[in-house]
Amino acid sequence: MISVSMKNISKSFGGNKVLDGVTFEVNEGEIYGLLGPSGAGKTTIINILSKRFAQDSGDFFVKAQNNEMGLMLEHDGLWGSLSCLDNLIVFEDIHKLPRERTIEVLENVGLSGAKKKAVDNLSKGMRQRLVLARAILHRPKVLFLDEPTSALDPLTARGIYELIRKLRDLGSTVFLTTHNMEEATNLCDRVVLLHCGKIIEEGAPHEICERHGAVKTLPDLESVFVKLTGGGLE
Repeated sequence: MISVSMKNISKSFGGNKVLDGVTFEVNEGEIYGLLGPSGAGKTTIINILSKRFAQDSGDFFVKAQNNEMGLMLEHDGLWGSLSCLDNLIVFEDIHKLPRERTIEVLENVGLSGAKKKAVDNLSKGMRQRLVLARAILHRPKVLFLDEPTSALDPLTARGIYELIRKLRDLGSTVFLTTHNMEEATNLCDRVVLLHCGKIIEEGAPHEICERHGAVKTLPDLESVFVKLTGGGLE
């Protein structure tokens, strides 16, 4: 069944067309990746799907109520003077969750030792993990992640990959943006390549690479992107 979809979505800001007829469908229970360089329109897509922005034209669908979505964006909205635990307790109360769940999630993202630490004293990577903890606290049906491991070291990132897979296995649909090759090839069931607000390819990472003769030890999506656009993902 379809969990998330867009059909002919377009969006402009100040005369600059950021999205141009974007169409895709995400199946329930899959990890779906939106791959493209900065400025390609990835975050705008998440903002429309999460109803933070209105599209100019086209239709979209998310099979979840607002309280059944999880959202992780670059602008984290954390309360700097509060501890990690207190930041999550606010959302624990909103969703009427037991304290045990909050403690478990902090452990899952590797922040149990920092639960009493003020957010203002966290590193960027620790803040990133806390925002992820907040997004998954209520086990959302649909989870939107905007470059979830961009500030993390490789070891921590791999732990987050395992957590995302576990959420998928428990029934969540995960929609993420990235320009990280390892993330796209090893984590996502399917990806789309986004360039200048348009989707230029879609499929499982290895299928996209096979179509364009780019199969190496790992699916080389970046070489496909360069082939299709003449530019890289950074």
